[in-house]
Amino acid sequence: MMAERKYRVLMVGPDRSVHGGISGVVNNYYKAGLDRMIDLRYIGTMKEGSRAAKLLQAGKAYLSFLAALPRYDIVHVNMASDASYYRKSVFVITAHAFGKKTVIHQHGGNFPEFYEKELGDRGRARVKRVLSMGDAFLVLGIAWRDFFGRIIGRERITVLPDAIRIPPRREKTYGTHKILYLGRLCRAKGIGELLDVMPALRERCPDVRLYLAGVWEERELRERAAALGEYVTDLGWLDGVGKERYLCECDIFVMPSHFEGQSVSILEAMAYSCGIVASRTGGIPDMIAEGETGLLVAPQSAEELADGLSRLLADPVLCRHLGEGARRKAEAAYAIEQNLERLLAVYDSISGRESEDER
Repeated sequence: MMAERKYRVLMVGPDRSVHGGISGVVNNYYKAGLDRMIDLRYIGTMKEGSRAAKLLQAGKAYLSFLAALPRYDIVHVNMASDASYYRKSVFVITAHAFGKKTVIHQHGGNFPEFYEKELGDRGRARVKRVLSMGDAFLVLGIAWRDFFGRIIGRERITVLPDAIRIPPRREKTYGTHKILYLGRLCRAKGIGELLDVMPALRERCPDVRLYLAGVWEERELRERAAALGEYVTDLGWLDGVGKERYLCECDIFVMPSHFEGQSVSILEAMAYSCGIVASRTGGIPDMIAEGETGLLVAPQSAEELADGLSRLLADPVLCRHLGEGARRKAEAAYAIEQNLERLLAVYDSISGRESEDER
């Protein structure tokens, strides 16, 4: 049965070494064994570094793509907005010109801003043409199906949330007042508002501690965090054992993004039974049901962010309730094994094969 589904898939996206959401999704695919289920080659189109280094990587990636393309049946393009869209559109157009079945996998939380405010009529028309070249179009949540449906039609869109490997259940202590953030450290992720509210939270809860794990993108924010060093700890980028340690130790997780496609970090926090406070934006409301699996706050609202965090700091029973609800939802909806089967079903559909459920 597996041999019948041994697709040859050429996948492109940011290099797997990049600190970011798409790379995390792709690395999760590899950890779950997608490369053993199909004949998979991955080409990294962007590495972290200078503008010149990024342009060089994009050029090298495109040449590698052209050389590999004849051997593969399906091209799977992981795309966001802004520069990512422009880079990936070249790969989509090329795959389409070569008559390859193409999957466009849209991850960009800022695509509405990019599409509606940064592009003119001609730019939006070009986006529609490029996105319509996909034989399958994958989005991370219902809100994204609604948005992209207005561009290319809802009937062409499949909702495929990000997913993770669910760890074994572990006992968590609530009421430790340890808050964790995982991700890019920049204004767009709400780090400014998070630092704004910390002094007042500490007045109400003297033993509160905020752990920031990620790569700083703005010096001013890093300096502000350092000035709060008595109760704000910069952990640097965490992966593997280090990330697992803090997900286990911290009873509260915060994601105050201004915009978000979905959030692998939130999924990880759900799997580790954290009480979660997150922005009501993008695909996050699909994951967080208010009062059941977390608390939702308005993006860019320091007042609502402070209120949400204060509620969990003051009420370990509520924190446990939300954390246990989040864990149950992660198990039911976001296990990587289920996600891979749904992805294989997408490959089946564009290749004219029946999925296993239809056999």
